[in-house]
Amino acid sequence: MGQDKNLWAYRNRTGQLVGFDIDMLEQVNDAIFGANPPPIDFKIISDANRSKAVATDEVDIVAETMTINCQRQTKSSKDPYPVDFSTVYYPAAEQLLVPTGSSITGPANLGHARVCATGGADSLGNLVAVPGAQHIVAWDVNGWADCLVMLQQGQVDAIGTDNAILTGLHAQDPNTMIVGSPFSPEPYGMAISQKHADFTSFVNGVLAQVRANGTWKQIYNHNLWPYIGGPTPQPPVASYK
Repeated sequence: MGQDKNLWAYRNRTGQLVGFDIDMLEQVNDAIFGANPPPIDFKIISDANRSKAVATDEVDIVAETMTINCQRQTKSSKDPYPVDFSTVYYPAAEQLLVPTGSSITGPANLGHARVCATGGADSLGNLVAVPGAQHIVAWDVNGWADCLVMLQQGQVDAIGTDNAILTGLHAQDPNTMIVGSPFSPEPYGMAISQKHADFTSFVNGVLAQVRANGTWKQIYNHNLWPYIGGPTPQPPVASYK
């Protein structure tokens, strides 16, 4: 997993990996090993290499703001490493992050704006499908922290990705704002090798318990509520194949 997604998977002041995704993985780890589980062996990988890491058994599971979509589940020349997914554990949607005072109010008036996203994310492809955004200048970088620095330095006009990730970036820099209505659903799932269908079923069982016993809401309130506010939402409803 990466280590630069604030609120989701990032290193705190003591160097420990923390965040919503980390807490969800801890639930799986606890379910496997029971009392006194061993620490998770985290592997730091880029967004672009997440599917490959799972499909080649470099890692057993990825929980890193990864959207469930057909492209990632089907082998193709663009994505030669198909994966399976758990049920949805967070219902994100795509929006834009811009500097405070920007005239950009959403995809429809992006025009020829410079927009940043990371390699391996599906953000830019979704964005250019929206009327008004076809002529953007796309910047493809390694990590979301790179996008934030480019936005702060005026090298790009907006960051386009899931509102979950944008919330973390906004928490790092309050001189930004999330704009526009959500325009692309981005349901997050845990990626697992297609060779291990039994493990996918096990993880789905863990997620069902996390939804039912209130743990999902506790994880949400601990990691996200201070930055999103409002009533704590219900966990996403599971949909099985």
